[in-house]
Amino acid sequence: MKQANKHRKGGFTLIELVVVIVIVAILAAIIVPRFMGRAEDAKVSATSASIKSFKTQLDLYAVDTGHPPTTSQGLQALITNPGIKGWNGPYLKDVTTVPKDAWDHDYVYKQPGENGRDYDIVSSGPDGQMGTADDIQSWNPQK
Repeated sequence: MKQANKHRKGGFTLIELVVVIVIVAILAAIIVPRFMGRAEDAKVSATSASIKSFKTQLDLYAVDTGHPPTTSQGLQALITNPGIKGWNGPYLKDVTTVPKDAWDHDYVYKQPGENGRDYDIVSSGPDGQMGTADDIQSWNPQK
């Protein structure tokens, strides 16, 4: 009997492998959806932070020039002088074009803004469609 055990090769049985695969599958089914939801939350947070940064830079622009950029000048006025006296930029550093939101969509800038605001900045959010519930707005950046 002792001799039979000496020749047995080490390794895993089929049942042990199946148990490990089932455990890994269960863990993946529980954990992966949680991380997927977090990725979308991170994109919303990043876009909200970008809008807040734009607001800060637009306020500096307005202090220097006396008013925020017009709609036609857009956020690009934070990078290149649109020919305005007092411009003291670039207000956005290390970029040549206005960054896009986390879903690679352009921000929409409008001056004057609605409801008496100086300006509005809006990201169309994950669906890329303006005017839907997932839009991220400068007057309500965090959902």
